[in-house]
Amino acid sequence: MNGTAIENFACVIFNVSFMNCTWHVGRTATEDTQYFLYWRPRKKEDVTECQNYIKDTCGRHIGCLFQNVTIENINAYFLVNGSRSGQSIQSYEKKILLYKIEKLTPPLNVTVNCTEASHRCSISWQPPRTSHVKKSSCFKYEIVIENKADAEKNTKTTSKTAAIIESNSYLYESFISEKRYSIKIRATDAGFCLVSPNWGEWSTPVEFGKNKNPFLDLVQLLRTQLTSTSSYMLFLIPGLAAGLTFFLYVTVRAYLKKTSDTVPRPRDPFREPSPMNFQTEYINLLKQEETEEIANIKEVMECK
Repeated sequence: MNGTAIENFACVIFNVSFMNCTWHVGRTATEDTQYFLYWRPRKKEDVTECQNYIKDTCGRHIGCLFQNVTIENINAYFLVNGSRSGQSIQSYEKKILLYKIEKLTPPLNVTVNCTEASHRCSISWQPPRTSHVKKSSCFKYEIVIENKADAEKNTKTTSKTAAIIESNSYLYESFISEKRYSIKIRATDAGFCLVSPNWGEWSTPVEFGKNKNPFLDLVQLLRTQLTSTSSYMLFLIPGLAAGLTFFLYVTVRAYLKKTSDTVPRPRDPFREPSPMNFQTEYINLLKQEETEEIANIKEVMECK
């Protein structure tokens, strides 16, 4: 039936080896329509079905997430078919060169070294990570340098410098030591390698200049470290949690100890010494009764 095949099929490779494919359901597709994606990355491999579907609110498959994808200079084959109430629907087929759909990661290790006397800054970086490109000459870069706002002088961003670079370094010759700057870089194909012609992701902005805020520098350093590797979080988060727990424990314990010292304790009536000695009083009472009894007997005997 016309209009049951999927529409707007698109795939993108990101973070080196992950691929995400999405599509829209057919115009005449009903809620009980279900789609299935099959693909073959190489001609000599078998066709396999998606193992990680993305679903819409009706439970219909509208996408798939792939892992451990390897990019080569060959077409990958995609097929999406399906059924509706037990009946087959129109299928969709497409061939894609995987390197053309890759979203390049940001350039790595962006560093800036400035010289006040020459008003120059030497900027360098490393190529983005990929699974198939080994030569750094395969990339070209777009570099953007902004003159940052100065809160003390009440100035906003005043200038922006953009350039296309075909190497891994750049010499910025308009540096003014009293100003603050920010730089970011992204990569694309240099024109003769198996690299996507689309621009990749921007690198995390790096700030430089004399008016830098030390706190922002620390934040920037932590952000860069966490971007390059997420393993630090495995140690940072538990450490912070343990430190916070210990601090709360010591604080609460000290507060409870101080409070307990200031509150008077209630008197224990069973352990407090009594002003009256009950044992002595009891013995005196018995002696008094015994004396009275003897006096009574004497009186009786005297009467007889």
